[in-house]
Amino acid sequence: MVLIEAGEQARSPWTVIPAGFYKLLTNPRFNWMFTSDPETGTMDRPIAIPRGKGLGGSTLINGMIYVRGQRLDYDGWAQRGCTGWSFDDVAPLFRRVESYADADPDGLRGRDGPLPVTEVAERPQIGEAFLAAASSAGHSLNPDYNGREQEGFGYYQVNQRDGRRVSAAAAYLDPVRRRPNLRIETSARVRRILVEDGRATGVTVARDGRPDETIAAAREVVLCAGAVQTPHLLELSGIGDAARLADLGIAPVRDLPQVGENYSDHFCTRLNWRVSRPETLNELGRGLPLVREVIRYGLGRRGILTFGTGLAYGFIRTREDLAGPDIQFFFMHASYANAAERKLESEPGMTLGVTQLRPQSRGSIHARSPRLEDQPAIRPNFLDAAEDRMTMIAGMREGRRIVEQPPLDGWRVAEMSPGPNCDSDDDWLRFARSNGQTIYHAAGTCRMGTDPDAVVDPRLRVNGVAGLRVVDASIMPTQVSGNIQAAVFMIAEKGADMILDRDG
Repeated sequence: MVLIEAGEQARSPWTVIPAGFYKLLTNPRFNWMFTSDPETGTMDRPIAIPRGKGLGGSTLINGMIYVRGQRLDYDGWAQRGCTGWSFDDVAPLFRRVESYADADPDGLRGRDGPLPVTEVAERPQIGEAFLAAASSAGHSLNPDYNGREQEGFGYYQVNQRDGRRVSAAAAYLDPVRRRPNLRIETSARVRRILVEDGRATGVTVARDGRPDETIAAAREVVLCAGAVQTPHLLELSGIGDAARLADLGIAPVRDLPQVGENYSDHFCTRLNWRVSRPETLNELGRGLPLVREVIRYGLGRRGILTFGTGLAYGFIRTREDLAGPDIQFFFMHASYANAAERKLESEPGMTLGVTQLRPQSRGSIHARSPRLEDQPAIRPNFLDAAEDRMTMIAGMREGRRIVEQPPLDGWRVAEMSPGPNCDSDDDWLRFARSNGQTIYHAAGTCRMGTDPDAVVDPRLRVNGVAGLRVVDASIMPTQVSGNIQAAVFMIAEKGADMILDRDG
């Protein structure tokens, strides 16, 4: 087996220090630095679409938050014709992935999988105050949002061991990299998939300063490039909408009009407040306090360097008639001067991120030209659906109500963004359009299904091209309810079973 990776073996210390994501998200060595095309629905702003570059992919640079999602997500896939993908089908795969270190009140977690999962270790007083504020607002606490019920508030679970990030490469690849039947090629970018007589026969690989080379496939080609680059690579290989490809000067090999369509992502707004006490990451992350935190981390793997993108969570329903939560909160005792560039403010602050779990808006990702080096056109179409706009407004309003509860009175000074003048639905929507960002959960661009328009079938085989599978987030028919990395690990486990024919 040949594993081909366009990036490098990750050797930077920032890839194992959890707080290193602040550095990695703007580093082109580890991030492909994609951006969306400007769209009127988000005030013509190009929005960063980070994608990991290197062995481990986006698990090198993500916030490490581990969320399975809700039963209805996967049962919905099965209802769409994706046999074998209901929650009861995939729950054993989640358990297979996990080595969960904390209490398991529902008896539903895995204990001996390759991926360590644990609650965030640090519990600052402001985090406790936020959870108390959620209770004061009428919400329940939940000991395990990956258990029987997702709804409630508590501390996030992350893929860490002893205060260090555990990427997909660390969990799965490092233990087997010396196997004689495995060859790992890094700094090798797949230029296109070779198809002969309707079958994938190998790939063309580009390396800096060398002629392109062909790597033949003895059995099949498995494409795991993610929801941005998988459809791009398929189109450059002639697999996609035939008319679109012909217009770009690409010879069509297989007419699959839905390649690159059905793109969805989690859109997030960030509400922030000035804080009265100098106990937030804004001031702990600079000067002498940072020196102390570096020493603390070096001696015991504790302190602020163990934090990812979220401290405390909340999953809520904005309407009582919903079957499950439709909003996710991310509370962090930090505030950004520039969220896209991850630059913290100099004065104490706290932030509540608000995202809609199951967006209805759909966008697209397509090649702009026949050149691999040209970034694809990424058009998320955020907030296009009325349901998305209504849900985001309701979620932001409830987020403000929670933070205004008495348990946070000793911390909260003033709302900085959007500010007290944001009151009407139009105000909230304008704030979302002007300030919202993706939270890096691109999915759906090579949709799985049994209908004629599906790109892959439920066994992840590309329709009409033998010997070619897709195993990544692009196959998701719809978004899952939360950060998607847990679902991607599950998809990888199920894909491996299918490749080895262990699932019948």
